Amino acid sequence: MLIETEPTPNPATLKFLPGEPVMDAGTRDFATPEEAEASPLAEAIFALGDVTGVFFGREFVSVTAAPGVAWTSLKPDVLAILHDHFAARMPLFRAMGTAGFSVAPDEDVATDDPADADIIAQIRELIDTRVRPAVANDGGDIVYRGFDKGKVYLRMQGACAGCPSSSATLKQGIEQLLRHYVPEVTEVRAV
Repeated sequence: MLIETEPTPNPATLKFLPGEPVMDAGTRDFATPEEAEASPLAEAIFALGDVTGVFFGREFVSVTAAPGVAWTSLKPDVLAILHDHFAARMPLFRAMGTAGFSVAPDEDVATDDPADADIIAQIRELIDTRVRPAVANDGGDIVYRGFDKGKVYLRMQGACAGCPSSSATLKQGIEQLLRHYVPEVTEVRAV
């Protein structure tokens, strides 16, 4: 089994492509070792000690190294864990850890007003069809978290969380796109 790697715009994060689907649907972000207890794979990667994040996409796993950790020393260990996991066809999640795909466990920032249902549907469609596929190419995901008085709240995950270029992506890319197609949008904020 050959596992390919790709750099991401976030220098602390590498994208690993095992050559087979990782998630059947959705995504899953693990920001702490405690969250990773839901997945034997994420837990094993966090157990290396030099990892601050693991993200499962449809066909990739993104891993974020701790500050000051060189990928030259961490990459072989991550590759070995991924190889062993996928070669043995081990389950991605423990039976109790399958909830929460695509949506982080925390609640939305804004309570969506039912009067804004059409606007929110347009925003969600643009995020799902235009933004998320592009962000997945960079090893991450963006999740809708609310709309309130013209402001769209999004949560960045995987390689996007903590990426030096994430604010530029948010303001110069996503915000401009949403404002172009949905005039009611005045601003996009990360949460």
